[in-house]
Amino acid sequence: MDQTALVSVQEVFARRVGPARGLAEEAERVARACHAMATRFHGGGRLIVFGNGEAATDAQHIAVEFVHPVIVGKRALPSFSLTNDVATVTGIAADSGVEEVFAHQLRHLAVHDDMALGVSADGECVNVLRALEAAKDLGLLTLALAGGDGGRIARSVAVDHVLVARSDDPRVVKEVHVTTYHILWELVHVFFEQPGVLDPQVVA
Repeated sequence: MDQTALVSVQEVFARRVGPARGLAEEAERVARACHAMATRFHGGGRLIVFGNGEAATDAQHIAVEFVHPVIVGKRALPSFSLTNDVATVTGIAADSGVEEVFAHQLRHLAVHDDMALGVSADGECVNVLRALEAAKDLGLLTLALAGGDGGRIARSVAVDHVLVARSDDPRVVKEVHVTTYHILWELVHVFFEQPGVLDPQVVA
């Protein structure tokens, strides 16, 4: 193989090592988020997911993972994405601005026991942050998947659990986010399968 090509291949893989290792090092933080999610699901809550652009498709992917598990025997859990309804999203955007497309829906669709999960590749999406702030005001459990240094979303007191893919490369962030939400799904089910773990007196 040409030496230049070999160096390029090595660099492509090396760029992914740090962020992947960073996720592994956040195992306790991930587990705490999953325990909180499982507790909400156990109490009848729903997972509401949202994001812009590619993150909109992530939101839909996350929702279907929970509603329609690909692993036979795993229970379906209630979840939906706020990016699914084009008429609602564009209607709110036209009347109230793009910044309100998720917050507005949460205020009208969410109930106290629900969870809000926002996805933002750089942690700076204004409409994702506004939705998380609105969710916090409503009493929801708030979670975020962010990239880079986490941005304003990671620094917001409105977000209970933030998991950051520490990379400035949006492709790498996307890859780490996919791995992260698959882990969220899997560990939520682990907590469901442990008798007594979701008792209110248990603290993760």
